[in-house]
Amino acid sequence: MNKKNYIFLACLLILTCRLTAADGLLLADNPPTLTAADGLRLPRLIRDSMILQRDTRIPIWGWAPQGQTVRLKFNNHRYRTTASADGKWTIQLQPTSAGGPFTMEIQAKDKIVLHEILVGDVWLCSGQSNMVHQMALHSIRYAADVSQADNPRIRQFWVPNEPSLKSPRSDLSSGFWKPADRQNIGEFSAVAYFFASEIYRQKHIPIGIINASVGGTPIEAWISEQALKAFPNIDSMIARNHEGASMSPPTPSLHPTPSARTTRPPAPDAGLSGSHPWYDTTYNPVGWRMIGIPGYWEDQGVNGLDGVVWYRREIDIPARMLQSPARVFLGRIVDADQLYINGRLAGNTTYMYPQRRYSVPPGLLHAGKNLFVIRVTNNSGKGGFVPDKPYYLFAGNDTIDLKGYWQYKVGQVFPPRRTAGNSTTGNSTAGNSTAGNSSTGNSAVSPQNQPAALFNGMLAPIIPFTVKGFLWYQGESNTGQAAEYARLQPAMIADWRQKWNEGSLPFLFVQLPGFGDYHYTPTESRWAELREAQARSLAVPNTAMAVAIDLGEWNDIHPDRKKEVGLRLALAALKLAYGENIVSTGPIFQRASPDGDSLRIIFDHTGSGLVTNDGENPDGFEIAGKDRKFVRATAVIEGNNIVVWSNEIEQPAYVRYAWADDPVNPNLYNKEGLPTAPFRTE
Repeated sequence: MNKKNYIFLACLLILTCRLTAADGLLLADNPPTLTAADGLRLPRLIRDSMILQRDTRIPIWGWAPQGQTVRLKFNNHRYRTTASADGKWTIQLQPTSAGGPFTMEIQAKDKIVLHEILVGDVWLCSGQSNMVHQMALHSIRYAADVSQADNPRIRQFWVPNEPSLKSPRSDLSSGFWKPADRQNIGEFSAVAYFFASEIYRQKHIPIGIINASVGGTPIEAWISEQALKAFPNIDSMIARNHEGASMSPPTPSLHPTPSARTTRPPAPDAGLSGSHPWYDTTYNPVGWRMIGIPGYWEDQGVNGLDGVVWYRREIDIPARMLQSPARVFLGRIVDADQLYINGRLAGNTTYMYPQRRYSVPPGLLHAGKNLFVIRVTNNSGKGGFVPDKPYYLFAGNDTIDLKGYWQYKVGQVFPPRRTAGNSTTGNSTAGNSTAGNSSTGNSAVSPQNQPAALFNGMLAPIIPFTVKGFLWYQGESNTGQAAEYARLQPAMIADWRQKWNEGSLPFLFVQLPGFGDYHYTPTESRWAELREAQARSLAVPNTAMAVAIDLGEWNDIHPDRKKEVGLRLALAALKLAYGENIVSTGPIFQRASPDGDSLRIIFDHTGSGLVTNDGENPDGFEIAGKDRKFVRATAVIEGNNIVVWSNEIEQPAYVRYAWADDPVNPNLYNKEGLPTAPFRTE
């Protein structure tokens, strides 16, 4: 399996786990009060502490026995309707100004009373893992934001991960409105929270977030069946799903299975099956070699290994460090790990993406030498410790660097994977880079990746709850499918707007940040093509794009800098949805024209003028002649234009900027501090 497929699979699995964990938190308190004794019932979204959309129609709906009269009282207005033959009823509330808290009474033969209702602006936030990623996962960078969170007028409703292959669901199984306070802030989507905080700071009205996101999912899973009929290859998959036939293409499995590997069972982990486990303080290490942390073992002489590798090192700890609680930061590890300190398990993570931040149990450390043992399991791709991440032990004001040489020994070797034609292959050592959506391999199907499945299960139940607009952060799972994505995203925008029936609701989306290895010579890029496909949606009215090319991390598909993403989305919203006269985006390519042996590039949205963020000349430009063979170009700023040239190209015909999975130095901005969107000329 290549590196692009592997990261997609890991992303898919881990965020499924993350959402499952989040659901447990959401269900921990605030028991439902949705059903009266006489059968009057409300959808999960309509409940205590909800935020309703201001200054427009407010549909409230539910179910009751056929023909039963339903009465509703809200904000000094009274309404009534009758349950239809299918038991459904709907009441349209009068437009209401921002404010609250309000109480809502809904009565048939019995009565349901909802409390602490606010009226403000509600935004639907959707996408994959980078929209999922919760504040708890970024609590180190945003420690002050987490500790100071105390705004009950910002609330989030987390939609549970419930794909539906057959048809749209009428309701959700769980979910609560939670305020942005210290108790709940860890559950908030980081991007959505920072967006909401900035809108609240500017407008001082309640902000509701409905977060319907699932990691590792493709865009087609979020589009309705009706809208996907325009895509015959996808529509045929929906038909097969309805028929209950074998779904195609299957989603590759992260973990080895008998069908994915040879039928030969792996030998047991020697580190756990001997008389003394290798993490035990009484174990005598024999035959261990040296290896560096951080780093992948494939880069250090352990070629093509999928399996389990153990690391051990004695760490000398001064007595003064025992006076304060200790934490161990182990960067990121591919894929899973267990940390043992002095023979006891001190922390473990089962998938590759979270930062390893383990609190050391009290009393486990002692003055002098302490045995640290790390058991690392890798299923595919490079295994080990991701470079350019923090690796240290700290307590109080003291820090011990854990980087350097450790002892290692292989505990278990997984059999090679099967490939097409029933041959077997060893592990690719291409590295860990792009996410993709692939049908290679032999594994179980993931329903959440099937077309329309997440629309059916997660979006359909919340329609027609009125929203101000949409936030969308997705695309990693569709790299390699740029041409189709350029059609799918506009189709999704039209689909959602039609389903909500509120006109051209604002649609704000995030262009993918940089991710992957740096290339210092021109190269082709699927991530760049996907960004280009995303940008084509700007041709759809009432849309805006937050450029994030400068916010990525080469070694992490989930970059830590979520606040800037949220703030850039907020700028776009303030301009598009709130009518503010502001510069809301960085420069966007308009056209290029020949200028002697150079090309002159004209941009929109230059704001107060073009600048670079490092004071150097613009970097990241490449030009080509009619043969489309690109070379690096020299670029200078002339007013609000860029002039580019190369001594290797006499008659430049094409130009591109930041055209790479992860551009080395995309340094062109406007003076308002917003980055230029990557582009290429046709």
